[in-house]
Amino acid sequence: MQVDGEVLGVAYGVADLVEFLRRAGLEDAEQAVAADGGFIEWRGEGPGEWIA
Repeated sequence: MQVDGEVLGVAYGVADLVEFLRRAGLEDAEQAVAADGGFIEWRGEGPGEWIA
């Protein structure tokens, strides 16, 4: 995950992504990921596919 060009870590699933967003101060991170209003740039297959 990158924020303003700084690598914060790698998310291996939706729970990891939600935790990164929560730590970044997003109050309702789960809802934000579920709604996916376009502020997440998915790499690869998108939110339904995760490669470990």
